[in-house]
Amino acid sequence: MTALAWIAALSLGIWIYLLSSQGGFWRARERDDHEEDRLPVPDVWPAVAVVIPARNEAESIGQVVASLCRQDYAGQLRIVVVDDQSSDGTADLAREAAAQATADGFTRRVDVLSGQPLPGGWTGKLWAVRQGVAFASDPATNDDGKAPDYLLHTDADIAHSPENVRRLVTRAVGDGRVLVSLMAKLRCTAWFERTLIPAFVLFFQMLYPFAWVNDPKKRMAAAAGGCMLIHRASLEAGGGIEAIRDEIIDDCAMGRLLKQQGAIWLGLTERAMSVRPYDNLGEIRKMVSRTAYAQLQYSPVLLAGTLVSLLLTFIVPPVMTLFATGIAQWLGLFAWMAMTLAYLPMLRFYRQPSGFGPLLPLVAALYTAFTFDSALQHWRGRGGMWKGRAQARGQQSSDA
Repeated sequence: MTALAWIAALSLGIWIYLLSSQGGFWRARERDDHEEDRLPVPDVWPAVAVVIPARNEAESIGQVVASLCRQDYAGQLRIVVVDDQSSDGTADLAREAAAQATADGFTRRVDVLSGQPLPGGWTGKLWAVRQGVAFASDPATNDDGKAPDYLLHTDADIAHSPENVRRLVTRAVGDGRVLVSLMAKLRCTAWFERTLIPAFVLFFQMLYPFAWVNDPKKRMAAAAGGCMLIHRASLEAGGGIEAIRDEIIDDCAMGRLLKQQGAIWLGLTERAMSVRPYDNLGEIRKMVSRTAYAQLQYSPVLLAGTLVSLLLTFIVPPVMTLFATGIAQWLGLFAWMAMTLAYLPMLRFYRQPSGFGPLLPLVAALYTAFTFDSALQHWRGRGGMWKGRAQARGQQSSDA
């Protein structure tokens, strides 16, 4: 065979492996509504404290707090919002949402804390989470004089359906999981969201196959930071938030930390929904660039290997199909078809047309560029930039 044919064959071989041996990531079968009826309902509903770190989240914090106040959970449920040095009235809007929920008959306790200045060695989010966890876990701040059994870490842009906390606790208790995490369903209405967001979730599943994460016998561990129900005692046994204080990809770090303490679970959901808009290419680029180079351990070697792998996996198939001849063209076509097949279940989950499937190479090319941009931002001293802070390891900045 020619050199082009060998390259095309390698690309097809990658897709054969991915479809057959990578934990069935592409099937999108690990979902919180699958087989949930088999889980026993707890005899006693454990106490849960929700911790929400919020920095300049005026657009979404009210909706998020309201959704948590309206949970149909029968056990003790309290909400702690940590206002992380916001300048847009986030704290006041959180209090207003809590007051409105009370007026509507939902009497959940909501505490809004003023976050302390960011110390060195911490990312901003984890420092805010640390303060919220410490406050929520202090028996003196709880009405029953006890620390909560579970902590629900959720982002300030994640709205929850009324049954979500109940379902999370049912899975954690009934299935014996020290961590239950949901990949919040990202907004997918604007053009760039529709074309790029489903692929983002697909790539995450490709990197961290949910079936492997959920298998106690496998070392693979991950979580999705937008919604993580954590067994408090297991977190403390693992060293607490301090153990991961400088991690930008804090959710996956939390997954690794807690899988050392017991079984964890990660799945797709329709019950936790992101209300943050990503309606232009720049916003999606920022989302990816913030963490991609950290995922590669800030290594130029891993970066180069990743870029080559992405080109072989996603770009070679359409290039061979469109521009090669003979066996190289056929091999490229089969690889492109396999790629499209792998994309269809995620497109269905996000209710997008199957006609988007063949466009995955173009989407992957953009994400490849975003990955390189992540390294470029790190080299410029702006790694992990979020809400005015550079948070990459060794680049943590003070409050802006």
